[in-house]
Amino acid sequence: MPPRGVRSHCRRPSSGGNGSAQLIFNVIKSVEYTLCNQTVVIPCFVNNVETKNITELYVRWKFKGENIFIFDGSKRMSKPSSNFSSAKITPPELLRGIASLKMDKSDAVVGNYTCEVTELSREGETIIELKYRVVSWFSPNENILIVIFPVLAILLFWGQFGIVSEYSAKNASGLGLIVLPTVILILLHYCVFMIAMGMSSYTISILILQILGYVLSVVGFSLCVSECIPVHGPLLISGLGIIALAELLGLVYMKCVE
Repeated sequence: MPPRGVRSHCRRPSSGGNGSAQLIFNVIKSVEYTLCNQTVVIPCFVNNVETKNITELYVRWKFKGENIFIFDGSKRMSKPSSNFSSAKITPPELLRGIASLKMDKSDAVVGNYTCEVTELSREGETIIELKYRVVSWFSPNENILIVIFPVLAILLFWGQFGIVSEYSAKNASGLGLIVLPTVILILLHYCVFMIAMGMSSYTISILILQILGYVLSVVGFSLCVSECIPVHGPLLISGLGIIALAELLGLVYMKCVE
């Protein structure tokens, strides 16, 4: 039986020149694998294998016209190519018409694979396309919630210190908790860039912009806490705005080079 979710139908290949009966394959147009797969299986099913003797079967898998795996039943020999060293089939299953090729994900290459099976004077082939499918770590809805809830929690926490009130040491401390920890964003952004794509002139520019914003916000904060009625609030706000802008530019850049 073909893998679940794979569309297939039966097709009888055209007869060869000798007029002998041909092997009938369960035609599978394509199969997919993802990052989560450890092993890739390319299905190949023959519907009318009659022999009960493995020595009468010969299987050959090809990729782009080159042999990548050969099984010779008469010699009980399996021979994968050097580029597909992990490729293998399960010989006992050949008697049930299963010639599926298994290989490690590291050896898998996207493209068209040809499965050729010979049973004495009968033979046939089928072509299966191997595709790679990108799978999101979390679902779109989960991704949105994972981002929104922490941001909302931070905003609500910071909002406690934004309630209109007179100057006090408590409010000054709260403002410091808003401004000073933003340096963590710069460090995290640096780590993300280094791990995901490395440093480039663009990423360095984004980090410099963030550092500039942080310096402005810290200077604005120091000027504000020293005054009962701060007049340097715009300097503090502009610094925080620059940090937020740099975060946005970093997000856009990572999305574009993904």
